Amino acid sequence: MKAVHVIGGGLAGSEAAWQVARAGVPVVLHEMRPVRQTEAHLGPGLAELVCSNSFRSDDAQKNAVGLLHEEMRQCGSLILRTADAHKVPAGGALAVDRVGFSEAVEAALVAEPLIEICREEIAGLPPPEWDEIIIATGPLTSPALAEAIGELTGEEALAFFDAIAPIVHRDTIDFEKAWFQSRYDKVGPGGGVADYINCPLERDEYEAFVAALLAGEKIEFHEWETSTPYFEGCLPVEVMAERGADTLRFGPMKPVGLRDPKTGHRPHAVVQLRQDNALGTLYNMVGFQTKLRHGEQRRVFRMIPGLEHAEFARLGGLHRNTFINSPRLLDARLRLKAMPRLRFAGQITGVEGYVESAAIGLLAGRFAAAARLGCEATAPPSTTALGALLRHITGDADTASFQPMNINFGLFPPLSPDPGRHADRKPLLARRALADLDAWLRGTEPAL
Repeated sequence: MKAVHVIGGGLAGSEAAWQVARAGVPVVLHEMRPVRQTEAHLGPGLAELVCSNSFRSDDAQKNAVGLLHEEMRQCGSLILRTADAHKVPAGGALAVDRVGFSEAVEAALVAEPLIEICREEIAGLPPPEWDEIIIATGPLTSPALAEAIGELTGEEALAFFDAIAPIVHRDTIDFEKAWFQSRYDKVGPGGGVADYINCPLERDEYEAFVAALLAGEKIEFHEWETSTPYFEGCLPVEVMAERGADTLRFGPMKPVGLRDPKTGHRPHAVVQLRQDNALGTLYNMVGFQTKLRHGEQRRVFRMIPGLEHAEFARLGGLHRNTFINSPRLLDARLRLKAMPRLRFAGQITGVEGYVESAAIGLLAGRFAAAARLGCEATAPPSTTALGALLRHITGDADTASFQPMNINFGLFPPLSPDPGRHADRKPLLARRALADLDAWLRGTEPAL
């Protein structure tokens, strides 16, 4: 049997390769690192997490991404299985030890006899003899391949900037000022109610910090980058600060649900840090994506009470992400209309987030395996998180204003009958989704 070729060894590509192999179909996974490194990756590992270590909320009843977690688990996702095995405390979120996670994903793929891993760059369109291909090269697609895709589709690449948050060594945080607590003492997956480190700021400290953010020296963009928009869900802190003096207090620095145990009162603003590795030695600054220069980051972030002597394991950075206009270019099975032997998966399709990227990889892998086996795979119902996300990027979104999207309940079809304006629809949507997913997995759902 001819192999399916998967280009890109990130979360989407790794998940796609896994799903193809699980269906009994051979697969060749092509990853260009370390032959060619990207601007954001640190090493050659498959499924490396280059930004946050969080897969976000794990609440499958009231949060759409938590529901997507559960759907992927039921679909046999390698990414979710590995995340569950390498999770670290993070309140109600699913966060992982990034090194252990990447190593375990790669080990699973290496051990699978139907998967061959090739460390090479695919520079340009794949050869014509490859008749079933998944392109999962992510937001950092190599220039040669990106140019080839652009020439094939006639579409200009869309792009946005994605900023990386700094990581702090825990033993350099001053716990005379900082304390452990989750918002509203919410119990996380690990049973803890104090999973975050909180650094409080009073009004004068907050105002001085915002002023320093605004005045700090920032990365200069190249001329070709100046018109590239940010993704609204991942704005640099200094861009948020530019939008108003209190913007950060109602965003990543909101103090709600937290009280300083030393004073008993709620601070004016709070910086939260979340555990980043299994040992608990590294913590990342939640929501603190930044384009400040490295020297400025050390100076400005050490103005935060508790971080005056902080040492950084990684400083923030900025890289350019690219994605295609999927609603215009892809069919309902993620095939490129201009060349159906090419499927796309992951962030390059215009989904945003680790989980969403892996979810589209999961679907692309299933679709490709079914095609190789001579059958047409059914798409998951649009009432599921998987189906809603797929429908959004392959037809529901406005092609004229298409932008990256996280999974959210706004993408789901409304309930029928409507439970009423004051009813909490989220658990009802989640219950419907899991029931419909179960029917789909048992093969009782008709093709969409």
